[in-house]
Amino acid sequence: MNELLTAVSAAGPLAAGWSMHGAWLRRRLSAARHDPLSGLWTRDTFEQRAARTLARCPQVAVMLLDLDGFKAMNDQHGHAAGDAAICSTAGALTEVLDGHRGAVAARLGGDEFAAVVPVSTPTALSWLLNGLHGAVTAPFWHDGRALTVGASIGAALSADPIVAGAATLPVLLRMADEAMYAVKQTGGGWNYPATTAPSLTSTSGRRTGRPGTHTPQHEKGAA
Repeated sequence: MNELLTAVSAAGPLAAGWSMHGAWLRRRLSAARHDPLSGLWTRDTFEQRAARTLARCPQVAVMLLDLDGFKAMNDQHGHAAGDAAICSTAGALTEVLDGHRGAVAARLGGDEFAAVVPVSTPTALSWLLNGLHGAVTAPFWHDGRALTVGASIGAALSADPIVAGAATLPVLLRMADEAMYAVKQTGGGWNYPATTAPSLTSTSGRRTGRPGTHTPQHEKGAA
């Protein structure tokens, strides 16, 4: 009996150590999946979760959001103000999508965000986009001042008649990106064109000219 009690006593600290190690690993894993500034999902985790939402729901909206005037805000008010704008945008996304089961939002990098959310109708998507744009562009407080930032939002709907029925996440993100680019050219706002396929030229699967793309010299000369 004494030997059993001794063994149990010796195992206690070891079990506690493994428990603490497991908690530490879970925290590290959670941190890797979330953007450290905004608290939203990172790109990789977003893509995984968004793909599951697309597979489970009959009609899903895919949205891309890009802030307007973000660089000017950084230049005028400092990078801390830019960070506050990122956090404010993340909060607006989280609040607007709250209650939409299966919705996923992420910061893709810089001042670019994405979201996937099940919707009932195109009209519901329009209401959602309008509310999101209003929430993102509403004033936020930083260092005792009310600041604002603009936003351009593009959207695509999985139920739209995509070419060959390929309503995959990359295709829908590409279409949302084109819609976002079009509305940004007019000064910002939101845009759901209900198009059936990407229309702009692409480089490495992304809209040509989008940050992160590169057009080889021979392609430029052929245009």
